[in-house]
Amino acid sequence: MDRIEELETALTIISATADHIQVDDARRLTGPGLLWNKPGAVMDVFFTGIDPSTVSALWEKNARRVLDALGWTDQDLTHRTFTGGVNLAISAPMDQLYSAIFAVQTAWHFCAAELLDATPGDFDQMVADVKAVVVKEANPRLIDLIAAAEAHGVDILCDDDEVSIGHGTGSQVWPVDALPVPGDVDWSSLHNIPVAFITGTNGKTTTTRLLEAIARASGKVAGLTSTEFVRVGNDILDRGDYSGPGGGRMLLRDKRLEIACLEVARGGILRRGLPTRAASAAAVTNVANDHLGQYGVNTVPELAQAKFAVHRTLTDGGVLVLNADDAYVRAEAKNTSANIWWFSLDAQADLIREARDSNKCCAYVQQENIVFFDGTSEKTVIAVSNVPVTMGGAAKYNTLNALAAMCLALALDLPLQAVRDGLAGFKPDAKDNPGRCNEFNYHDARVFVDFAHNPHSISAVCEALSGLPAKRRFIMLSHAGDRSDQDIRDVTATALKFQPDVIVAAELEGYLRGRALGEIPDLIEWTALKHGYNADQIQRAPSPSQAAARILKQLEPGDLALLLVLSERDAVFEMLGA
Repeated sequence: MDRIEELETALTIISATADHIQVDDARRLTGPGLLWNKPGAVMDVFFTGIDPSTVSALWEKNARRVLDALGWTDQDLTHRTFTGGVNLAISAPMDQLYSAIFAVQTAWHFCAAELLDATPGDFDQMVADVKAVVVKEANPRLIDLIAAAEAHGVDILCDDDEVSIGHGTGSQVWPVDALPVPGDVDWSSLHNIPVAFITGTNGKTTTTRLLEAIARASGKVAGLTSTEFVRVGNDILDRGDYSGPGGGRMLLRDKRLEIACLEVARGGILRRGLPTRAASAAAVTNVANDHLGQYGVNTVPELAQAKFAVHRTLTDGGVLVLNADDAYVRAEAKNTSANIWWFSLDAQADLIREARDSNKCCAYVQQENIVFFDGTSEKTVIAVSNVPVTMGGAAKYNTLNALAAMCLALALDLPLQAVRDGLAGFKPDAKDNPGRCNEFNYHDARVFVDFAHNPHSISAVCEALSGLPAKRRFIMLSHAGDRSDQDIRDVTATALKFQPDVIVAAELEGYLRGRALGEIPDLIEWTALKHGYNADQIQRAPSPSQAAARILKQLEPGDLALLLVLSERDAVFEMLGA
C-alpha cells in the first residue's frame, strides 16, 4: 500500500467508528456555488446528538491548522449548517483541487478525533502525505495564466483536460499539459461574450430557449446548454444533461458563439459550482419543492439559497432577474446586493412599484401587454396574446418565462425589436420547445404533451389547460420511484385538478429506483380513488408509450388529452406525427 492509500485509510477509520456521524465523499468545487465563489473542496457531514456549533468550531481550528501547515496561508475556510449536518469547505489554488480534497479529509480526521475522543493519526506525517499530492498536481503555468487573464480582464475556464481563455468568438483552448506562458498568448484576440445563466425549479428550459430565440432574432450566433443538449446555432454539439459546468465550458469554447444562454440546475451548482464568474445577467425563475435531501439542501428556502448562487457569477454591473411573484425568491433576494430587475404578472405588485419609484428597471403585464420599465419610462413591448407560448395568456407560467427572457435579453443589450421578434416567433411545439405543453391535433381531439413532473409544474400546466373546452378529458400519469409515497400522492392529487374523466397510470420500468413493479401505479390509483374517482375511470399501462397509445385509441373529436411524459418521449411524439 503506497502512502496515498495509507492516508485515505487513516482518514476514514475514525468516522467509521461512529454510527451517529456519516460523511459523504469530498468533492472539488471549480466555480461559484452555494457556499461562495472560490475554487476548493467541500465535504458534507451528517450527525445526530451533536451541537452543530461544536463541529463548526472544530472545523475552524483544524482546517486552519491544515491550511497553514500546507503553506496555504492565503486560502480561506467556511462552513454552512443545515438540519442534521454541516457543509465544510476550504478554498485552494486552481491547480490544487484534488489536493484540496485530501486537505479537507485531513482536517475532518482531526475534527472527528476530538468529537469521538479518539486518537488521531500523526499530524506531521499526514500533512507531508498531502504535500506529496500537492507537488504531483502543481501546474505553475496554469496559475500564471489565471493571473494574466485576470490582468487582461478576460475569463479563463479550466477542467481536467483543457484550459480556455475568453469565450466563443474570442476564445482559445489549450491542453492542460501544454499551456503557453502568458507572453506567448495573443491577448488582443481574446475577449468575453454576453453570458446569461438561467436557473429555477421550473421554467428554466423554456426561458433559456426563449432567450436564445431573441438572440437569434437579433442576428447573433446564439447557443444554449440544457438538460437535453448543447447547441450552437442549429448545430447540436452533444445530447444529454448538460445543465452543469461541463456543458457550459463546452458551449463557451465554441469559436462560432456570440451569445451564451446557460441553463443551470441545482445538481451542477451543488456538485461542482458554476463554470464562469463573467456573466452579464442571471435569472431565477421560481423555487419550489423538488429534489430536496442532497448536499445538505433539505428545505425549499435552502434550495432557494442554492439557486441564488448564480448571483456570484455576475460581473460588475451585471443584472439579476428575479420573479417578484414567488415568495421564496422574494425572501432570498434580501441576501444579495446584486442589481435586481424584478418581473411580475401584476403591474401593481409591491416590488414592481418600489422598483419604479426607485427608477430601477423592471417588467410586468399591464392591460394584457408585456411592458418594460427602463428606469425612466414604460415601453410596451408586445401583447401577451402575440406570444405563442402563453396560449393567449392562459399559460401564466409562460408569460412569466417570457418576462424573464425579455429582461435577460435587454440586460445583454439586445435590441427591443429582437425581443418582439423572438417572443412572437417562438412556438410551443415539438421543434421550438419540445416537451413543454406541445399541442397536437389527433383526429380532431386536442392532445398536449408536457414533461412536467413536480407539483409546481404540473399545477401550472393543469391550470393553463383547465379552461379549455372539452367533451372528455384524459390524463396520463407516471412517476419516478425515487420520490416518497407522499410526494407521489401529492403530485397525483395536483394532476387531478385537470379534472380528467379517464386516468391512465403508466409504469416507468427504467425509473423504479428500488420500487417493485406496480407500486407507483398503485399509489396513483389509491390517490384517485380517495379523490372520488371510480375504479372504472382508472386504467393502467406497462409503459408511457403504451399508455399514450391507449389514450389515443379512445379519443374522439372534441376530447382533450394531457400526456405527462417522463420517458419514451420520442415514441410518443412519433405517434402524434411530430
